[in-house]
Amino acid sequence: MISRSRFLLSLTVSALCTASSWAADSIKIVLVAGKVKEVDKVGHHDYLGGCRLMQAMLKQTPGVDAVLVNEEWPADEKVFEGAAAVVFYTDGGGKQAYLASPEHVATVQKMADGKVGLVNLHQAVEFTPAFAQQSMNWIGAAYNGLSSRGHWDSVHDTFPKHAITSGVTPWKINDGWLNHLQFPAEMKGITPLVWSGKEKLGSPEGGDKDIVGWAYERPSGGRSFSFSGLDAHGAWEQAGMRQLVINGMLWSAGMEIPAAGANCEADKALIDSFLTPRVAPPKKVKPEAAAAPVVK
Repeated sequence: MISRSRFLLSLTVSALCTASSWAADSIKIVLVAGKVKEVDKVGHHDYLGGCRLMQAMLKQTPGVDAVLVNEEWPADEKVFEGAAAVVFYTDGGGKQAYLASPEHVATVQKMADGKVGLVNLHQAVEFTPAFAQQSMNWIGAAYNGLSSRGHWDSVHDTFPKHAITSGVTPWKINDGWLNHLQFPAEMKGITPLVWSGKEKLGSPEGGDKDIVGWAYERPSGGRSFSFSGLDAHGAWEQAGMRQLVINGMLWSAGMEIPAAGANCEADKALIDSFLTPRVAPPKKVKPEAAAAPVVK
């Protein structure tokens, strides 16, 4: 007969082996948050709050290890080791920390060469002209002098069949968008997923110039997902948009997406709980009307 102590020991060993096996099989996704301005409207460009929320939603998928980098670039790049995908949610136009030095660029290039999934959200899709080639290689598109940005209303209710659009429901929003990007000839490797433009709104009729969300299967191997929306934290309240982004990250990491989409439950209370505290900017004061001339 097995003694109680030996039985408990066997249970402990079994649990440790199971935990070790799960850790070995887990999918690591690293979330890199861009700098959040201290003085700004609450929710605007809240890259840290968004990454913290994404971390919570990714953990709803068993086997996913979501790791947060909250200082623009990790103090120790070992955090990238073993990553199946890396997500950059940050300002663009040269403000990306991963383009700040040749060493950082080389680190991302090494990940791309290693077929790590690359995800760029909001302004992170805007690389400066000096890094146009990296932009084309890493995300399959480049922001250039013909590209545009702005805020407008759009309705998103038409999606192509793709793993990333699994379970995505329609949504409408006034968001900050970047569009009119340059894509490779014949859209090789590109699958457009979401469109937005001032004329055709969210309709695919806007064509390639209105693409604001896309999947890219890189020629050298590896996947990339890009989405230029998410200007404000409140956008996360749109269930269809949350589904698209979480699916996109998991797809980039090489995971199979369920037909109904990955779990990404989040109510307003949870979403708001991740908001980064800010200092309110000074109120804009309208210039006083010019004094009427005195008639003598």
